[in-house]
Amino acid sequence: MSKKKKIIVLSCMIALLVTTAVLNFVLSSAVVGGTQKPETVTTANYFSEIKTTKNTSRSKQLEQLNEIIASSEESEVVSEALSMKLKLTEINEKENLLESLIKAYGYKDVAVTLGMTSDNVSVIVRDEKFSQDDAVLIYSVCNKELNLSPENVYIQSIS
Repeated sequence: MSKKKKIIVLSCMIALLVTTAVLNFVLSSAVVGGTQKPETVTTANYFSEIKTTKNTSRSKQLEQLNEIIASSEESEVVSEALSMKLKLTEINEKENLLESLIKAYGYKDVAVTLGMTSDNVSVIVRDEKFSQDDAVLIYSVCNKELNLSPENVYIQSIS
């Protein structure tokens, strides 16, 4: 593989990693410590914004991977890009599954974000009477589907 192609592939992978990290930071820091101001964004809009941001980011990542696949002549590069594309698809499916399962327990809105390079899961739910029992229930759903340890699951409730 030429040095130029290696640099391009590495740059794209770094861009994907940075995008994922920024998305994770934005989603988790927006609600930590009550920094979310109710008068700025309504709760329903907040969940819509999370989903839109996540979908836009994933679309850009998939588009970059498709460009790498289409333009690369190196089978190693194509294989790695296809592997990353498959991982993004799996993450998206797992997030959708967890959101559906958690909503089935009666939560109005749910946003789940899985880490691309880690086993971390962020779950944000809308529930005015959120308790420790709710957190245990959500953790058990995450654990059953992904077999995660408690320190890898971040659960936050907003009302």
